[in-house]
Amino acid sequence: MPKASLAKLVQHCDRVLRTRDVGDYNGAANGLQVENSGTVTRVAAAVDASLATVKLAMAAKADLLLVHHGLFWSKAHPWTGKRYELLRLLLANDLAVYSSHLPLDLHPVLGNNAQLTAALKLKRLKPFFFSHGQNIGLKARQKISRQELARRLETVLGIKPNVLPGGGEICERIGIVTGGAGAELAQAVAEGVDTFITGEGPHWTYALAEELGVNVFYGGHYATETFGVKALAAELSRKFKVPWRFLDHPTGL
Repeated sequence: MPKASLAKLVQHCDRVLRTRDVGDYNGAANGLQVENSGTVTRVAAAVDASLATVKLAMAAKADLLLVHHGLFWSKAHPWTGKRYELLRLLLANDLAVYSSHLPLDLHPVLGNNAQLTAALKLKRLKPFFFSHGQNIGLKARQKISRQELARRLETVLGIKPNVLPGGGEICERIGIVTGGAGAELAQAVAEGVDTFITGEGPHWTYALAEELGVNVFYGGHYATETFGVKALAAELSRKFKVPWRFLDHPTGL
């Protein structure tokens, strides 16, 4: 069975993703969040670190779980109840957890935005959507009908996107920020797009989209952020010769 050093995998991820240099939300804690005994034989990738995905990783006999949304987003909670069960399972099964939030969103090749943009076959790309000290999204200049863009999104994501048809029938300046950027719709428009693709947003953005004259596509927070962890796991598998598997645990959100 092929084996790899956990330390070397983490070092590679930190370097490629520029983990220490990319700004993020205070609680993101990007990087290695849980150690194991030091060896990786199987990699599992999931959007979220949760009790459910840890159990899926155990079933897959993985010893490294790569996630986009990690275990820590606020002050450390008491490790009791279900949190204790999660910790116990991680340690008992020698399962390490590596998390990458904005560093994985903005990576020019492995990132959620780059991968989704490529899957949609969008071209003439530029950095877009300034957040936490850097641009985290991409902006494409390409004429495409609103109907065709919705069709492509459904094909790529596997779910029908919610469309807020506030703009014209032809999209020309398309901004992409995976995840939950809908509340920042005004910022996206101020940065020069007539169409905004993201995962989710508040109810009030429907009226705002009409007022601003912009098309918005909500493809699902989960669905738009499956791309990065898959690409990162595939990259590690290629470099370190260990198998990987995606653990699909959709939220429907």
